[in-house]
Amino acid sequence: MPKNRKKIITKIIPSQKREQAYDFIKKEIKNGRQVFVICPRIESTNSEQQTTRNKNILIWNEVKAVKEEHKKLAEQIFPDFKVEMLHGKMTVGEKEKIMKKMKEKKIDILVSTSVIEVGIDIPNATIMMIEGAERFGLAQLHQFRGRVGRAEYQSYCFLFTSPLSTDNNQRLKALISCDNGFELAEKDLQIRGPGDFIGKRQSGIPDLIMNSLKNRILVEKVRETAKKILTDDLELKKYPLLRIKLKEFQKMIHFE
Repeated sequence: MPKNRKKIITKIIPSQKREQAYDFIKKEIKNGRQVFVICPRIESTNSEQQTTRNKNILIWNEVKAVKEEHKKLAEQIFPDFKVEMLHGKMTVGEKEKIMKKMKEKKIDILVSTSVIEVGIDIPNATIMMIEGAERFGLAQLHQFRGRVGRAEYQSYCFLFTSPLSTDNNQRLKALISCDNGFELAEKDLQIRGPGDFIGKRQSGIPDLIMNSLKNRILVEKVRETAKKILTDDLELKKYPLLRIKLKEFQKMIHFE
């Protein structure tokens, strides 16, 4: 973690406060700072644009995309600032050119997909604005947040969600309360469930094996016992039943 780093202020921004967030971003840029805007998609598709009726009011559920958002921010919201975009379909040379300009403070706002998730170090960037935050995993959101606050300046992470998103507030609130990746991973596990140890489900109510992994005392005892057995009897000659079960387990999960 960068030296003298301040705690990043993380907030869920409701749609009615979007304009206030934009005003705050303008002030930060005028103070010499830079901004990241993350979108879930490179470009939007018709299948991702939906409307729904909520209390007899039609709500437009828009999935933000880099190309459209770049155009909107550059032309309508922040016309006085330099806005660029970055995404996975660009060539390596194009990406390097954009990041060089960002480091040289020639870009005020960079609209990007998740390509900036890791390995990007722009000390002057103080705002991470994430559109459609409910579409990203907690670990990924934590990585995005880590792209700002890399200098002595106070930094911020703004989480924007779809008007239709109600089930994800618990996850996003966990991001607000935790700034430690390990603690956040534990909360994520508690919220969504681990799914199956053997199977396809990656979330939900766990099977017996996965549920037992949450018992730290049990896990520590099992680890020490396994360590002792493998140290004394690597081929499990003294434990024929355990050897049989191990072979069955290996066939089940296709160890290679």
